[in-house]
Amino acid sequence: MTRTAFVFPGHGSQRVGMGKEQLARRPDLADAYFRQAEDLLGIPLGRLCREGPARDLDDPAVTQPAVFLTSLITLDVLRGQGIEPDAVAGHSLGEYAALVAAGVLEWTEALWLVRLRGELVATVGDRVRGATAAVLGLGYATVVRLCAEAAAETGQTVEATGDNGPGQVVVSGRAEAVAALTRAALRAGASRVAPLDPGGPFHSSLLRSVRGEYAEALIRTDFREPRVPFVSSVTGTRLSTAAEIVVALSDQLTEPVRWTRTVTTLSGMGAERFVEVGPGLVLGGLIRRIAPGARVHATGTARQLARTERAFAAATV
Repeated sequence: MTRTAFVFPGHGSQRVGMGKEQLARRPDLADAYFRQAEDLLGIPLGRLCREGPARDLDDPAVTQPAVFLTSLITLDVLRGQGIEPDAVAGHSLGEYAALVAAGVLEWTEALWLVRLRGELVATVGDRVRGATAAVLGLGYATVVRLCAEAAAETGQTVEATGDNGPGQVVVSGRAEAVAALTRAALRAGASRVAPLDPGGPFHSSLLRSVRGEYAEALIRTDFREPRVPFVSSVTGTRLSTAAEIVVALSDQLTEPVRWTRTVTTLSGMGAERFVEVGPGLVLGGLIRRIAPGARVHATGTARQLARTERAFAAATV
């Protein structure tokens, strides 16, 4: 029997109009999610998702809950069609939607954590002129070495903070050090180094100053054992207890995203079909490079969602 992994996107997958087509099919979900979230956060998330403008939707205080909620709405649409995962994972922010899908967190609890996480990271961003970039065409070990050299050259922090797949490594740190890393990577044969918005020291050691406060919030939150196997993008392994998940979410602030290992672990658990649950196509593209034989399905638009539903319906005949 073909096993299915649901994977949930993170920051960078947002677009104006996301969730609109899913809500056209299930208008009840606007009340179930957006209106409650707007009452809790005081942000007009539904309008910003539907209408933008893009500059407001790209504000991290808006982006993160918006992507999270759009993923949950899409999850409910899929489950309404009887499509369920055999395992779940999420890319950075996407882990919170994955944990809701696995029954580990209530969605409102996850929403509060997403907001606090964003606020704490922003406090560091106010003090540190950070930057994030994607290095294309070099291996992870090479980029780790180049980061160490750029850090020594500048006396500033720059670290490899995301192993997204073959030939794609994310780096974060202080802007001066990221600029030095960019020059070094291009000299070493990188095909491109692309700055990522919003720039900031995401998943780097520069966030250690807020890790303690976030860990305290995690400890106060009611985590449950996963009802569906959950693979952490922090460890790249399956986590089976609430305590393990709390530690991983705390580590997530300062540890790299190990997406290659995450997808490899899911494949090793028997996942042959991956559904990107939420906006965008980023994860699907990465998965095709990590696991070329996998079947990948998107859900970000009505057409993509309908195609995914037909594929699952055909598989059950």
